[in-house]
Amino acid sequence: MHTNNNASVWAIWLSLISNILLTVIKIIIGLLFHSEVLLADGVHNAGDIIATIAALSAMRISKLPADEDHPYGHGKAEVLGSGFVAFILVTAALYIGYHAVAALFHEPSAPSLIALIASAVSVIWKYALYLYTMRIGRNTSSKSLMATAHDHLADVYASIAAVVGIGLAFIGKAYDIYWLAYGDAAAGVIVSLLVLKLGVEMAKESFDILMEKTVDQHMLSQFTALIEVVPQVKRIDRVRAREHGHYILVDARISVPGELTIQEGHDISRAIKKSIMDQHSDVDEVLIHLNPWYEK
Repeated sequence: MHTNNNASVWAIWLSLISNILLTVIKIIIGLLFHSEVLLADGVHNAGDIIATIAALSAMRISKLPADEDHPYGHGKAEVLGSGFVAFILVTAALYIGYHAVAALFHEPSAPSLIALIASAVSVIWKYALYLYTMRIGRNTSSKSLMATAHDHLADVYASIAAVVGIGLAFIGKAYDIYWLAYGDAAAGVIVSLLVLKLGVEMAKESFDILMEKTVDQHMLSQFTALIEVVPQVKRIDRVRAREHGHYILVDARISVPGELTIQEGHDISRAIKKSIMDQHSDVDEVLIHLNPWYEK
């Protein structure tokens, strides 16, 4: 577990340093060479810095042990961090979209080879970060880390659009096709829509977890199957489970023979809890309520 925590923290710090460097590079080149899409992408990366800091803070809080005021732990701090990243993405999408549309009504600037190279480097850099961060996020079930990975993916979309837009502007210049000169701005509009879609999806996921939406039916079926194999279980009355950040809480109501002793009922509950937690490392707590069952 400690190794996983170190990997998560390292992934966040790598993301933060990368976002700072890319923000500086894109904004400077965007300003110097009048690239609307690259400048907008740089501002998006500036928002990413805030989002990454929020994700790092949320991750640290979520790892705190349960206490008297937070008996179920601090896992939802990661969900709040994920929600904040979603807010940054939606804000960035609106910003990019506004400036891209505005650029369509102005005389286009000459395309820049340096801006094209910067965008291409950003695609490779950010995609590598996305793969690395998502892998660590899934291994540790970290919502804030997976949100950061999706943020990297949004940057990949933005940078690909920048490459295409600037490339079209170069083609327009070479073959004297005037309307292709607006490729940079048009790419910015497409980027804003892609980033907006990603941000809304992330916000919905965070909202569902905060509202304690149940886990998917497939996972519930797996929990049910593990309970059913316990010989003393006569009936499963209810099984519920919800995400609590990077871990899952399960509670079940089951019926067992009414003549069993308290000790025997306790042992059954322990056996069910151990079975579920052994098979699902992301389950942090299993609460079992026993109901009496009689033959007639």
